[in-house]
Amino acid sequence: MDVKYPQPPPSTVKIKRTTSSDGSGTGTIILNKYQLGRLLGRGSFAKVYLGRCLDDNNTEVAIKVINKTTTTTTTFDASMEPRIIREVSAMRRLNHHPNILKLHEVMATKTKIYLVMELAHGGELFTKLNRRGGRFSESTARFYFHQLASALHFCHQNGVAHRDIKPQNLLLDEDGHLKISDFGLSALPEQLRNGLLHTACGTPAYTAPEVVYRKGYDGAKADAWSCGVILYVFLAGSLPFDDSNLPNMYKAIHRREFKFPDWVSKPARRVINRLLDPNPDTRYSIEELMKTPWFKRSSSMKQEEIKQFGEGILEKESSKHMGRMNAFDIISMNSGLDLSGLFEMGLNKKEMRFTTNVGVIEVEEKVMKIGKDGGYRVERRKSGGVGLVKRRVVLLVEILEVAKELWLVEFKVVNGGTEFEDCQWEELKFGLKDIVVSWYNDGS
Repeated sequence: MDVKYPQPPPSTVKIKRTTSSDGSGTGTIILNKYQLGRLLGRGSFAKVYLGRCLDDNNTEVAIKVINKTTTTTTTFDASMEPRIIREVSAMRRLNHHPNILKLHEVMATKTKIYLVMELAHGGELFTKLNRRGGRFSESTARFYFHQLASALHFCHQNGVAHRDIKPQNLLLDEDGHLKISDFGLSALPEQLRNGLLHTACGTPAYTAPEVVYRKGYDGAKADAWSCGVILYVFLAGSLPFDDSNLPNMYKAIHRREFKFPDWVSKPARRVINRLLDPNPDTRYSIEELMKTPWFKRSSSMKQEEIKQFGEGILEKESSKHMGRMNAFDIISMNSGLDLSGLFEMGLNKKEMRFTTNVGVIEVEEKVMKIGKDGGYRVERRKSGGVGLVKRRVVLLVEILEVAKELWLVEFKVVNGGTEFEDCQWEELKFGLKDIVVSWYNDGS
């Protein structure tokens, strides 16, 4: 499908600075142009307010206020402004697509940065999904999925990978049409190294498996994976992979251990299966997706139904969401999430994990050799893995395949922890260093 879009002007981002009051709250006037109204939402580093444009018939906008002097944990990181500029640059490249939230203006004072954006009157698609019992009919799902794919195709044609596609970042305008928002984790062409991206970021339940492995990845293919998760959520009403234990979840991803409810049609299943392919080389791209018969079918969603979806204004219904929340929903509230440490969740000082690409047999042989050299008695476990025993100390070593040609190796002290010294971790780490891709905990 050869889709032509209007090309944006060259992206030259300048933050307009103003010496006006930089208070933030209801009634605050910014640069004599905008008045802040009620709070619409908040994140780790920003708050979003309803705003009125004073010199344009009180047109309503959304104003994202980033406080440079106080954040959730520390003073404003000097690296944040370049990152914001990158977000602004991405949005300005994409301002011409009807399904991408428009950025109107950027201003800054000594203490705050203001992003003035289009207001999505219809609120979050996530809220509408919950009101529909957690899932859409296939026709409604296709209606929104068409718009999502069209917007991402436009992003990719302009060198932008979103990298954080999830229901909370899909908004609706007053006519009920989809708008992609929050380009805080987006990537531009200048971030490529050898043609690939390398930053581990996103929301775990929606993030492609290759993104977390600290190897290079194709941002467009990563967005395609997220689309597969989104389509599954639209139709099934749940996540395909949902486990607070990250290694177990990525093991399930690699083995494609997910099931479709009976009501999901076979054509839709084929599309989702091709998008949720853990191998990015054989996974559908957005362009390939748009050529499928299922995608090409027109949506029969009626205009009055679209209108119904667009009623109301932005709203936060946290009380309704809490009953359905899991660990990933809580994590997803924080924009700018770094996934590089997620495998450390739940670790203590007597656990150690690393990834490797040498294979199970070679890992076991390496562990057994290091164990014998260190004076441990080595035991192969019937359930898999290796046991290392020295006096009262017992170490269990488990190996999980989490992606094609990538394994997670986990060491646990299951007995004699008080006798196990930190220096013994260092000895193990030294012996294993030539097979390690990345450490996820240093055991100390």
